[in-house]
Amino acid sequence: MDKASPMDAGPGNFVAEIVQEDEERDRFGGRFITRFPPEPNGYLHIGHAKSICLNFGLASRFGGHCNLRFDDTNPEAESIEYVEAIRRDLQWLGFDPGRRVFFASSYFEQLYQWAERLVTKGLAYVDDQSEDEVRAARGNFYEQGKNSPCRDRTPEENLSLLRRMRAGEFDDGARVLRAKIDMQSKDLKLRDPLMYRIKHTTHHRTGDAWCIYPMYDWAHGQADALEEVTHSICTLEFVNHRSLYDWFLEALEVPQPPRQIEFARLALTYVVTSKRKLLQLVQDGHVEGWDDPRMPTLAGMRRLGIPPAAIRAFCDRIGVSKHNALVDVALFEHAVRESLNASASRRMGVLKPLKLTIENWPEDHVEYFALPNHPEDPDAGVRHVPFGKHLWVEQDDFQKEPPKKWFRLAEGREVRLRGACLVTCNEVIEDESGCPIELVCTWDPDSRGGDASDGRRVRGTLHWVSASHALDATVRLYDRLFRVEDPTAAEHFVEHLNPESCVVIRGCKLEPALLEATAGEPIQFERLGYFTPDPESKAAGLLFNRTISLKDSWARSQKKS
Repeated sequence: MDKASPMDAGPGNFVAEIVQEDEERDRFGGRFITRFPPEPNGYLHIGHAKSICLNFGLASRFGGHCNLRFDDTNPEAESIEYVEAIRRDLQWLGFDPGRRVFFASSYFEQLYQWAERLVTKGLAYVDDQSEDEVRAARGNFYEQGKNSPCRDRTPEENLSLLRRMRAGEFDDGARVLRAKIDMQSKDLKLRDPLMYRIKHTTHHRTGDAWCIYPMYDWAHGQADALEEVTHSICTLEFVNHRSLYDWFLEALEVPQPPRQIEFARLALTYVVTSKRKLLQLVQDGHVEGWDDPRMPTLAGMRRLGIPPAAIRAFCDRIGVSKHNALVDVALFEHAVRESLNASASRRMGVLKPLKLTIENWPEDHVEYFALPNHPEDPDAGVRHVPFGKHLWVEQDDFQKEPPKKWFRLAEGREVRLRGACLVTCNEVIEDESGCPIELVCTWDPDSRGGDASDGRRVRGTLHWVSASHALDATVRLYDRLFRVEDPTAAEHFVEHLNPESCVVIRGCKLEPALLEATAGEPIQFERLGYFTPDPESKAAGLLFNRTISLKDSWARSQKKS
């Protein structure tokens, strides 16, 4: 795939243009219905978000409807857990299908009756060949297919066998129902495709009512027709399914068949979206679950603190194309930062605390400084942050031997403590190994609020937390799950997992206002990044996840390496 740069020109939406043309020609009599048809065999991910935004967005734009239809035709891989997760994630992303929630399994009886109709018309037959024999006889692009020895059975014999399949008289794999099209067709999809297979498996909705289940290509288009879908919008891998989609609808004489349109799926650098690979990550314990904050699932992103508005904005920004491209994940991260910068409250937290003592501050005196909740939103108000003799600052904000252009703490250097005052480091107390454990400073009483009364310039501004008021917390610093740009290109993609995708820091110190933060609430730890309380925070003590850094530190680290 080609790589799309974040700096590319504005996107287009060729699907919207097609729909507009159909509307102008009144192709569907003023109706516009599309659908989002996930299989309930996993959690939704960022790739699904593009399809959701496209389908529901078009429905809103053209005054139509978008159905949520679960393609639950493979009971071995599906479960209620996935159904509930999909509905929850769709709602969180900002789209509500209302009562337009459907299941392919609700159409099992109608699909079966239509299958009998094709059998009666001589357009489908029961095949006794094994799966391997069917596959071998289908041929390939260079070799024509071979007719099944069962292909010339009479409609009456096929109908009897199909009914016996439904009645459960045969073992799994003993027989299949196939469409009777053309085994010499250049289109491999038209070489007598499978319509039903035998599976004595309990379905999460229909229980044991069925032991034969429809194949995707048979159920998909017919479900669209039953729901009066006008535009079946799907990803490019279904281009070669379109002829079969149309053949089934024509054979059933559907009066106004849906129109299938294909668009490029979303593929991001450093990200895997294959359900099979995501399931492997979960089952093999490489991540904590489908909602692990490192996963590209919507559940993982929600837990990480990514705003749904950022995902929607990103999907709008990349547009809808006819050609697959690998989108730079930095473009997605930019959308996240842009959204969080506008919405996140500001707070202070120290991840690697170093004690700072103000020797000319009264021992038991506490003062409260008013700091803005958001510097660009006066309506967000202020919070009053306690300040005392003993503070916590970041270890990384101090250097014993500072380099040139170092504007943070060092012995003899003056810095600003955000919104509070100016302090000068006079003494450094070290442990036996020579590591700093305490900075002894003095403050300028004329600098309340953080500015020098005489107008002198102080370039360094640090965040801080009052030691006697600090909340103890654990912080998890999440980063990209993979180290390589295209992990899907590797034969063993798990070999490219990033060992530092989750760094846990205990003993962090947070300002007291963070005790009221709720799971999913976006917060900027000033100078450190965007964070959110984990849903498990109350049970496990204060636990915060870093959503994303303030800047793209990943790109800088990659250049250095």
